[in-house]
Amino acid sequence: MVAVSKHHCTIFRSNVGKVKMADGRWFDTGLPKGHPDLYGFKWSNGKVFYLEIKNAKGKPRKDQIQFHKMLTKRHIIHGIARSVDDALKIIDKESIGYGFSK
Repeated sequence: MVAVSKHHCTIFRSNVGKVKMADGRWFDTGLPKGHPDLYGFKWSNGKVFYLEIKNAKGKPRKDQIQFHKMLTKRHIIHGIARSVDDALKIIDKESIGYGFSK
């Protein structure tokens, strides 16, 4: 997130899911299942991007693949970033689906 912020972008971390609170109630983040880990926008042109962060062996879940398909259909910048270089490449090249299987 620091590297992307220094790259003339605004970036946010998204937490997805439900958490049981101390009083027994459930808190739902409100974001849909499969929503990528990070999202933001480029200062240069205001384009939005989404980044799914994975380690070298990590694979997207079924709900993440569904979200990817929705973003692809709408030509939204997104991809799987396994490194800072991947994240910056996705943003700079305005890639659609980088790192997801076809």
